[in-house]
Amino acid sequence: MLIHQYLHQLKLCARNRTLTTAKSLHAQIFKLGITQCIPLANTLVNVYGKCSAASHALQLFDEMPHRDHIAWASVLTALNQANLSVKTLSMFSSNSGLLPDDFVLSALVKACANLGSIHHGKQVHCRFLVSEYSHDDVVKSSLVDMYSKCDSPDSAKAVFDSIRVKSTISWTALVSGFAKSGRKEEALELFRNMPIKNLYSWTALISGFVQSGKGLEAFSVFTEMRRESVDILDPLVLSSIVGACANMAASIAGRQVHGLVISLGFDSCLFISNALIDMYAKCSDVVAAKDIFSRMRPRDVVSWTSLIVGMAQHGQAEKALDLYSDMVSHGVKPNEVTFVGLIYACSHVGFVAKGRELFQSMREEYGIRPSLQHYTCLLDLLGRSGLIDEAEKLIRTMPFPPDEPTWAALLSACKRQGKGQMGVRIADHLLSCFKPRDPSTYILLSNVYASASLWGKVSEARRKLGDMEVRKDPGYSSVEVRKETEVFYAGETSHPLKEEIFGLLKKLEEDMRRRNGYVPDTSWILHDMDEQEKEKLLFWHSERSAVAYALLKGVPGSPIRIVKNLRVCGDCHVVMKHISEITEREIIVRDATRYHHFKGGKCSCNDFW
Repeated sequence: MLIHQYLHQLKLCARNRTLTTAKSLHAQIFKLGITQCIPLANTLVNVYGKCSAASHALQLFDEMPHRDHIAWASVLTALNQANLSVKTLSMFSSNSGLLPDDFVLSALVKACANLGSIHHGKQVHCRFLVSEYSHDDVVKSSLVDMYSKCDSPDSAKAVFDSIRVKSTISWTALVSGFAKSGRKEEALELFRNMPIKNLYSWTALISGFVQSGKGLEAFSVFTEMRRESVDILDPLVLSSIVGACANMAASIAGRQVHGLVISLGFDSCLFISNALIDMYAKCSDVVAAKDIFSRMRPRDVVSWTSLIVGMAQHGQAEKALDLYSDMVSHGVKPNEVTFVGLIYACSHVGFVAKGRELFQSMREEYGIRPSLQHYTCLLDLLGRSGLIDEAEKLIRTMPFPPDEPTWAALLSACKRQGKGQMGVRIADHLLSCFKPRDPSTYILLSNVYASASLWGKVSEARRKLGDMEVRKDPGYSSVEVRKETEVFYAGETSHPLKEEIFGLLKKLEEDMRRRNGYVPDTSWILHDMDEQEKEKLLFWHSERSAVAYALLKGVPGSPIRIVKNLRVCGDCHVVMKHISEITEREIIVRDATRYHHFKGGKCSCNDFW
């Protein structure tokens, strides 16, 4: 009778996640000398797992003289919930002498899903197929989820088709897998065929589209969900759609979603607020990002880091560093992303000593092992500051093989600092040891060789660019004007305001030539054509049309915000600086790699990107 009472109380602790009460009951059970009662021991392991006390669950499990399937399933589940899935797999494979049952198999599959390890997942799948539980639908649902998370939607579909009674959970996992893999039509068809849809099904489809870069599709599904009057009882779907706004820099839609967040009462939710900070920063509205941050209570490392990175990306290095000081003083420990943002910020203002100090502190004070991205940021800082030899030493001694962008960053620094011989040597290495995939790398190589009058190598670089046989996405720029978004494509001549746009751009170009001595830099055009045709191509780059349109139709004096899908070319960068000075307007351009704030003839990137 006493054991049944303790079992009942422990199950209440598991349901309510009351760790303190569970520990008290455990102490009483220990004093009574009944800890070896298998049902009590198994229940205690389960309770500690549910209360996020995996270390207690593991210790108790290790002390158990007899471990049955229930004990194994409980401790493995506890480890999974504590993000110790590596321990889950290693512990079972090295210590288990029993054949896994359906609950243990589900826990092992879950560990593989958490790790994204399809290799281990297939091994567990094989054990499942030869076991007496090979027809268990719950394990099969776990396998569908695992294959979906490992980007193997076809394998997920094969397992799904073998399930006799398909639950909403298995349907949702499959939809998520196809959506995350970018297979839009199949994901939508599966979703339409779902017999029962709930909020989590809608969320899986929306978040999958966001993760695969299909923001417009995510918005379309979200709009349909709202039309279907699906109650948003969990804010995860809002976090996903805010992320879509951030990825597309869709500030108008982002503000509308922000309004929905407030109306539904989720504005105090920590991860929603963090997502909103990131969204406003990526939409070039750091004032709104700071406003949300200032009103947040509590704030975690993601909150601080999101604003620090946002400030750094927009060239506000001093503010980013001040935020870091405040963060540390509040007792918040920085993470890997924090240091990427901080070193990146230092590189834009030439704070070499500070950058080195931060790089050292991440290892010595916080035990964070620098990644290739951290080394690339430090390399960028050294290159910008003219410390080319030190930058090359860093690239040759870092514990990672440098990739194409890393060498290209060093080569760009050589070009900027006038290190011709070194630039040619780095260019030769890049060309011979890599097969560059970024067209801008070939442009850089061509310009370095041209500066050294190595015309044969210029031809080789341009020939290799022509041989890439990679379809280049058409360049386009979007601009928000009076709560409407207008999109312009490179070379577009069919816009209703074509004549007005052409006239304004022509006038601005004449002013630039007269006031600033502007001459178009046609080296950014690699097509085989005469100079006049190259200048014409530059003239109709999409961001120029977007700027002209905003000047014609926008609110006078307001900032012009442009999003471009490709990198801004060097000539357009010069043009934007001149236009900002001539028109006395701030122009903010988010391109494929960074943010540019043009104001008074200068850019926040300090002419390096």
